[in-house]
Amino acid sequence: MNVIETFSLKGKVVLLTGGAGQYGRQIVSALAEAGAMTFIASRNLDALDKAASEERGRGHDVSALKLDLEDEASIIQVHDDIMSRCGRMDVLVNNAVVRSATNGWDNPMEAFDRSLHVNASGLFAITRVFAEEMKKQKSGSIINIGSMMGMVGVEQDNYSGTDMDPNPSPIYYYEKGGIINFTRWAASVLGKFNVRVNCVSPGGLQVPSHPSRFVENYSRRTQLGRMANDSDLKGIIVFLASDASAYITGTNIPVDGGYTAK
Repeated sequence: MNVIETFSLKGKVVLLTGGAGQYGRQIVSALAEAGAMTFIASRNLDALDKAASEERGRGHDVSALKLDLEDEASIIQVHDDIMSRCGRMDVLVNNAVVRSATNGWDNPMEAFDRSLHVNASGLFAITRVFAEEMKKQKSGSIINIGSMMGMVGVEQDNYSGTDMDPNPSPIYYYEKGGIINFTRWAASVLGKFNVRVNCVSPGGLQVPSHPSRFVENYSRRTQLGRMANDSDLKGIIVFLASDASAYITGTNIPVDGGYTAK
């Protein structure tokens, strides 16, 4: 097979949790543009329907499903819906998260528990369900969306000269660090079934609400001198989802402009 052809996702069935958020929207476009039959799933079905409609308008095969990662029955229902329609699952991208306990560590335990229930337990559950299908097929790729914040501590100088909180929630750092080692664990137990598991750790995505001083501070901290844009994740997602990365598993790949290399 020609090397360029190995990057194609034609004929592959993909589930992306989320799909309408900051990272999710570019990920669904990447998967769809590469030819995958793409399912996007989260609690916000209206936003997903809009994203799916936009992609179908561009000639892509994208469908939206309702998914509540707090509810194991909802996870199983999404599995059953996809399997009844397609009979297989080739790629799972774990992207959806809940934002709970975001204001530092001054939160009741219930707030931390809810975050962990979705972002850890929910991720374990959906990965287990679809990994079982991949094990039967003897093939599959699981991509976990982490963050470079799971690799480093807080760079307080990024917030200098702004009114932004220089002490973001520890739960985000805790979860994103954990997803990196969960990736290694899952790759270890699924490798014998030819199921690959990798993690992508994006850097900060620039959004209009960012103060200009924060953008300047953060950009100066990176090797490439800028924050991430709305297409920077597309290439790595297609690579890890495709046969081009057939011998790569258990890795964490920072897509952060060199932020964690300093």
